[in-house]
Amino acid sequence: MESEPPIPEPVSICRLSEGTINRIAAGEVIERPASVVKELAENAIDAGAGNIEIRVEEAGRALIRVSDDGRGMSAPELELAVERHATSKLVEDDLENIRTLGFRGEALPSIGAVARLCLTSRRAGQDSAYSLSLEGGEGRAIKPAALRGGTRVEVRDLFFKTPARLKFLKSERAETMAITDVVKRLAMAQPQIAFRLSTGTGRDLVLPAGGGGGAEAALARISAVMGRDFAQGSVPVEAGRDDLRLSGFISLPTLNRNTGAAQYLFVNGRPVRDKLLLGCLRGGYADVLARGRYPLAALFLDLCPLDVDVNVHPAKAEVRFREPAAVRSLIIGAIRQALGAAGQTSAPSVAGGALAAMRPETPPRRAIYSGAYSGARSYSPPRPQALAQSVSGFAPLPGMSEMSAPPAAEEPGAQIGEADHPLGAARVQMFGTYIIAQTSDALVIVDQHAAHERLVYERLKQALREGGIARQALLIPEIVEMDEADAARLAEASASLAQFGLVLESFGPGAVAVREIPALLSGGDIAGLVRDLACEISEYDDIDILRDRLHEVLSSMACHGSVRAGRRLDPQEMNALLRDMEQTPHSGQCNHGRPTYIELKLGDIEKLFGRR
Repeated sequence: MESEPPIPEPVSICRLSEGTINRIAAGEVIERPASVVKELAENAIDAGAGNIEIRVEEAGRALIRVSDDGRGMSAPELELAVERHATSKLVEDDLENIRTLGFRGEALPSIGAVARLCLTSRRAGQDSAYSLSLEGGEGRAIKPAALRGGTRVEVRDLFFKTPARLKFLKSERAETMAITDVVKRLAMAQPQIAFRLSTGTGRDLVLPAGGGGGAEAALARISAVMGRDFAQGSVPVEAGRDDLRLSGFISLPTLNRNTGAAQYLFVNGRPVRDKLLLGCLRGGYADVLARGRYPLAALFLDLCPLDVDVNVHPAKAEVRFREPAAVRSLIIGAIRQALGAAGQTSAPSVAGGALAAMRPETPPRRAIYSGAYSGARSYSPPRPQALAQSVSGFAPLPGMSEMSAPPAAEEPGAQIGEADHPLGAARVQMFGTYIIAQTSDALVIVDQHAAHERLVYERLKQALREGGIARQALLIPEIVEMDEADAARLAEASASLAQFGLVLESFGPGAVAVREIPALLSGGDIAGLVRDLACEISEYDDIDILRDRLHEVLSSMACHGSVRAGRRLDPQEMNALLRDMEQTPHSGQCNHGRPTYIELKLGDIEKLFGRR
C-alpha cells in the first residue's frame, strides 16, 4: 500500500510586493503634504538653488509644485533619482559626515509611490531638459522637455494610492499652515536663498534673498518670518566652545507666547524639533518666565558633523549629540548671559501696546466756540490740589505745589540729576501702585510690586550663592493654620526649608509655627508664603525635587516679601527703587515674565495729542 504524500505545512511568512514595500516606506517619510514640501525644498537647497518657488493647490492634495534654479539633473540622473536609496549626497557611504539636508535617497521614490510625480530637469551646461513621470510607483520613459534651467517637481493627487491616509489629513487651513511653517523654517536657515510660497489663498509668502550675508542678513530673514515685534524685542546670542558655536536671537522675557510655536531651532542649518534643545531653552528662561509661557527664539547651533547624529528618524527632525552635556551648558549659559546683558530692558511691544490702547479709534470732534455765543464763559483751570483730589488714588509728591513740574534741579529728590538716569526721577505715585517717573525724553510707569519682587528675588539668589540667606527671628511666632496633610508635609520639609531662611515647626494638627523668616522678607505676607510652599511641596511630593527647583521657591518668597500694591511710598523710597532696578539684572520683568515698567517716549506722547 502506497503511502500518501505529506501535506505541506502552510507558509506563515511571505515576501511583500515591491509596491507594498514602497508604500510602507513612503508612510515613514511622507506623513502629510508638508512632508512633501520639506523634502523637495531640501533637495533644491542641496542642489545649490538661489531661488525656490513653491505652489500648492487644495493644501497640497491636488498639486505641489517646487521649482528651483539649481544644478539640475541629466537624463541618466533622473532615472536614478526615482530609485530607492539612490543619492548624490553621501561620499563613500559615510553616514557620520553628513553635510547636506538630504542623504537617504528615499524622498522621490516615496512620493512617487503614493502620488503622480513628474520630474523635469535640465543639467547646467546641457542643451535640453528631460522629464520623467511616476504614477503610483510605476515609471514612464524619459522624454525631452522644455525648461530654462534647474529642476521642477510636480506632485499631483497626493495619497491617491493610499486613500486611507487622506482620511487622516487635517483641514485645508491646518495643512496649509503646516506647509507655511515648513517653508519658514527652511528659509530662516537659508537667508541667501529667495523663497516664494503660493497657497491659493491670495496671501503669498515672499522672502527675498538677503544681501551681504552674516548676522545682518540672518536678522532680516528672521524678522520677515517672525515679525517686527520680535526684531524689536529680541537680543542677540553669540557663544562658542571648542567646536560648538551658537548664534541667533531670543526674545526678551516680556515678549512671550502661550505656546512654543515660535521657537525655531537649527543644527548645522537643519530645522529640528529636539527635546534636548527645547529643554535648554526653557532652562535659560527659568528665572524670568512663568510656567505655561514660552519665549520666542531663532537659534542656530553649528558643530562638527561627526559629533551629531541626524540619522535617527526618516523625517530627520530629531538629532542625537555625542556630548549632550556640553551642548546644554553652552546654550543655557549663552541665553542667561544675553538676557543678563539686556539689563532691565523690556520689549518695545509692551510700550507699543500701551500707546495703542491710549489712542482713540475715532478722533473726537473739535468743539468750536464763538465769542458771540451768549453762554460762552471764560475758562479758568482748576487748582492743582483740586485736580489731584478729583482723580481717585492720585497722591502728589510732598512739595509739589504745581501740576506742571518745575525743572529737575528744583524737584525734591531730583537735585542729584536723577532725571538723567535710565529710569529717571520719580514724580508721583498713582493708585498706590504705579510710580510715574520722568527722564530727559520719556515718561516711565513702574509697577512697584512687580519691580520690588524682582529685586528681592535677585537678592535672595545672591544670598543663597554666598553661603546662606540671613534669617530674622520673630518676637512672636506666627501660627499658620492649614490642611493637616499640608501641615505635615511642611513639618517633614522643615530642615530643607531652613536653608532658605524659613524656620518652622509643627504646632498641633493642621497648623505650623513660623519662628524665623528670611531677613529680606521682613514685613511680608508670611502666612501666604507658607501656604504656597505647602502647595508646591504637595505638587512635587518630594522636597528633593523642590530643592532642585530653587528658583520657584525663591520666586514664591520674593512675591510674598515684596512691597504690596496700595502701599504709599515717599519720594526717597520711589527713587531708591528706580536706582536699584537700574543695577539689578532682569529687572525689566518680574519673576513671572510680566513687565515691571513701561517707557513712553515723548515723541510718541506728542503724536497722541497731534503735536507731531
